[in-house]
Amino acid sequence: MPGPPVSIGCAVLLSPGAAGPPDSGVLIAVPQGAVTAGGLPLAVVGATCQMVNSVSGVPYPLPIPGGGSTGVSINGMAMLRLGDVIPAGPGMLTLLGPPAAPFVTDTGA
Repeated sequence: MPGPPVSIGCAVLLSPGAAGPPDSGVLIAVPQGAVTAGGLPLAVVGATCQMVNSVSGVPYPLPIPGGGSTGVSINGMAMLRLGDVIPAGPGMLTLLGPPAAPFVTDTGA
């Protein structure tokens, strides 16, 4: 899905979540620092989300295993964009935003 890149602080939603209902979270770590927008590193595959179980309230980490842009990679890792839907953990992880650089759009698949 084409869209602007995201970074640390991007809200995410995992549906279904670890216990069934959707879990929410935020991107907390990006494994590259070479490419930035507004001083924030652009998120790539391998980034880590801090999720919160919607039933128990227990936080848990969720690494993003794949997906992202097919046209833009940073250090060999696909860039993640606003609106990407990625298979992760027990369900599908949706990147909700905000974008790191709304003035930049990756138009690749």
